[in-house]
Amino acid sequence: MRKLNERGAAATEFALLLPVFLMILFGIIEFGMIMYGREVVTNAAREGARAGIVQGPPKRTSGQITTIANSYLTGTGINQADVTFTPAGVGLANPNTLTVTAVYNYRFLIPYIPNVLGISNPLVITTQAVMRHE
Repeated sequence: MRKLNERGAAATEFALLLPVFLMILFGIIEFGMIMYGREVVTNAAREGARAGIVQGPPKRTSGQITTIANSYLTGTGINQADVTFTPAGVGLANPNTLTVTAVYNYRFLIPYIPNVLGISNPLVITTQAVMRHE
């Protein structure tokens, strides 16, 4: 004999757990996008630093290094307006090292996630690439 008060229990449980599952799913997607963006921006800074330290004479300017790093971002899905590259060690007569710092403002795809987690939107990610001339 079946109890009548158990009808709809599965639907109720599903309705209660669906928001939790969706939050976990979208959190995983956002985390993956953050890591992807960080790696792409780090590689762009590395390409700029490499081009700046290898080329010479004359050495490349800060503007040229920034242009090379920005061109690396083309076609990656990263908005160039969200990334700032700052070369250091440029313009010296014979620099042994060149550092390119990248600041990436990651804008969340799902705006409620940073509110729930209590983090800033956009999330500021800073990376650095150092190349030595040997």
